[in-house]
Amino acid sequence: MDMSYTPEENAFREEVRTFLKENMPKDVVEKTKSGQELGKDDLLSWHKTLYNKGWIAPNWPKEYGGAEWDAVQRHIFEEECAFANAPRTVPFGLTMLGPVLQKFGSQEQKDHYLPRILSGEDWWCQGYSEPGAGSDLASLKTRAVREGDHYIVNGQKTWTTLGQYADWIFCLVRTDTTVKKQEGISFLLIDMNTPGIEVRPIILLEGTHEVNEVFFDNVKVPVENLVGEENKGWTYAKYLLTHERTNIAGVGASKAALASVKRIAKQEISGGRPLIENPAFAARMAQVECDLMAMETTNLRIVSKAAVGQAPGIEASMLKVTGTLIRQEINDLARRAVGPYAMPFPSEAVEGDNQPIGPDYAGPQAKRYFNNRKLTIFGGSSEVQRGIIAKTQIGV
Repeated sequence: MDMSYTPEENAFREEVRTFLKENMPKDVVEKTKSGQELGKDDLLSWHKTLYNKGWIAPNWPKEYGGAEWDAVQRHIFEEECAFANAPRTVPFGLTMLGPVLQKFGSQEQKDHYLPRILSGEDWWCQGYSEPGAGSDLASLKTRAVREGDHYIVNGQKTWTTLGQYADWIFCLVRTDTTVKKQEGISFLLIDMNTPGIEVRPIILLEGTHEVNEVFFDNVKVPVENLVGEENKGWTYAKYLLTHERTNIAGVGASKAALASVKRIAKQEISGGRPLIENPAFAARMAQVECDLMAMETTNLRIVSKAAVGQAPGIEASMLKVTGTLIRQEINDLARRAVGPYAMPFPSEAVEGDNQPIGPDYAGPQAKRYFNNRKLTIFGGSSEVQRGIIAKTQIGV
């Protein structure tokens, strides 16, 4: 397999680099580098910049307004964005719902929602997990009962990322309780401004408000907001999850983070020897770099399948498990590299004069470490993914 880039691909990389250098909002870059929490305006600013360029949906077909890049172009773009400290685009509309609507949605739904996802006019969040129905998602209990031309929705969703900003939520709901649990689920699109919806924040370990609980109390949802057929939502959910799991792997982010660890490890902190001279630390860095190189090849292969209309299969689970473990290992190496300068909470990362303690790259490392503990849980926990791999590959 030839892993070198063609002249056209190298030219594309230069185009991406130039675009990022000239168009990345400087305040957003600084927030990303320093580990500050990005607000809705920050994320939408970058979204609109990419939208105006025509690059907001690399994986969408051109007929729906996407860039329709091949696997290598998408890989290059992700990598260059990570090295430029660009924020990742919010995936719920672009990476998750968009492909579902393109494959299973009605023509009316495609015509209405897809352009609004592209432009950023609609901000989406995901309504999958519930208390008691996370890894065992099919056990969800949120009910949707049809009454005339509406569904009446009651229940609760949890770990709803950035739901405090969302205009819409795509939800898995139970529409039939008399059949096997996977066969009684439907996929609904719900306006977050509908009466009866309440959003409550969940504050994470490192002190940020990233996720939420969402409660539904007799929420009326028009029947035309049903995607596909009633009680076929599990099929659509699995299709969406393969795209989500592939996206979680984050090859570009891991490569940029590893490069940062190398820079830190080569520096002398407080007069001590560079950490790169420690054999145990150097061995861990070498191992994670080898793992990352192997995963990068796998990622290209899986994304290539998706680019020609094949939903990733068991490979998506393999990539999700490996990719999230690699990112967590890199986060741990970065935290160890800066030692006590890695302050876990914003209030501890500054002194009385609001100046960072230690090197400016040190403060965010523990925060990133704590936040990314979630990676092996969301999108299907690693334990569940290993079970899927075992059942699919060896039938256990």
